[in-house]
Amino acid sequence: MSSVVLLRGVNLGARNRIAMADLRALLDTVGCTDVRTHLQSGNAVVRTRRSPAGLEKAVAAALVEHGLPVPVMVRTAEELARVVRDCPWEGLDPRRLQVAFLSGEPDPAAVAAIDHEALLPERIVVGERVLYLDQAPGIRSSKLNGLRLGVDMTARNWRTVLALHELASG
Repeated sequence: MSSVVLLRGVNLGARNRIAMADLRALLDTVGCTDVRTHLQSGNAVVRTRRSPAGLEKAVAAALVEHGLPVPVMVRTAEELARVVRDCPWEGLDPRRLQVAFLSGEPDPAAVAAIDHEALLPERIVVGERVLYLDQAPGIRSSKLNGLRLGVDMTARNWRTVLALHELASG
């Protein structure tokens, strides 16, 4: 089965550095095959017999052994296809659209507490273990950057999501 592995917070500065060649080798050690990385930000498409949850645990443990304790999120190719299909905004400028992949279901109280009016012109839609973020004024100045929903999350811009979807589908 084809799966997408997403690491949170790697290669963004001096901390949490991992070369993509090292990530590919690490993924090989946990039984992944046909490993392909995308960009330098902890994105990989792999073939595996493991369940998504099993792969998350195996990759996270291997990363800890590598000295890189970061959250790991895995989605199957089918789940990623659903993320693309269910995007609530057709034709939105991809530079302002982010998808935040969640480690689990968000805290319902935290979701209910989101003040959508106060966020305008930004918008957020909660999906199945995913958030769609329209960061209208720009990603760097977004009010959504501090959003906390009681789960780990890692965001990817829309172009990266589409590229990963294409890699996972082909």
